[in-house]
Amino acid sequence: MRLPKTACAAAATISALLAALLAAAPSASAAGAEDPGSKPAEAIEIVTISGVKVDKEASAETRRIIRADLGAAAAAANVCGTGYNISTGAWREGTYGTTYTWTNGRTTGSSYYDKPICGVFFNDTGATRYMGVRLSSNYTSDASKQDFGRYSTYAGPVYQNRGYCGTVYSYMKDSNGRVVVDRVHTVGSCN
Repeated sequence: MRLPKTACAAAATISALLAALLAAAPSASAAGAEDPGSKPAEAIEIVTISGVKVDKEASAETRRIIRADLGAAAAAANVCGTGYNISTGAWREGTYGTTYTWTNGRTTGSSYYDKPICGVFFNDTGATRYMGVRLSSNYTSDASKQDFGRYSTYAGPVYQNRGYCGTVYSYMKDSNGRVVVDRVHTVGSCN
């Protein structure tokens, strides 16, 4: 079936407009890839603990946890993906697990706090547990990102584009359904 000339002309015009819009639109990036709108964060300073980069403002407890198990810290950074290699916090959740937050040293806005954050909650029980991790931004307009389910190794990773000075929440139930971890921590050193 042949289309009338006016229909062909309209279809060609629409195709040309769509092609122009697609060419001008930013392309989507893969998870963990650098956001084209981000820029280096000159303000974040780091220290190195046996090869692991740590936010200079991180707590003494974060530094102690990383020193105590460098392998677990490196595994947490690997779970977050390429570029997330600066620890902004680590918290032991009793004998049940460890929560880690990482940044990639970039900023996504005009504020010092506009740093991408990745959160992971590692299960240290050796058994599958109902558990989860939730990252909340330091902006109330940003929706929280979370991962809850039955896991034997870790919950997450979850990401916030502007998560520095936000919060990370860790949750776990034991085999009897009793809540054993229900903790909120501030991400980064905030005033």
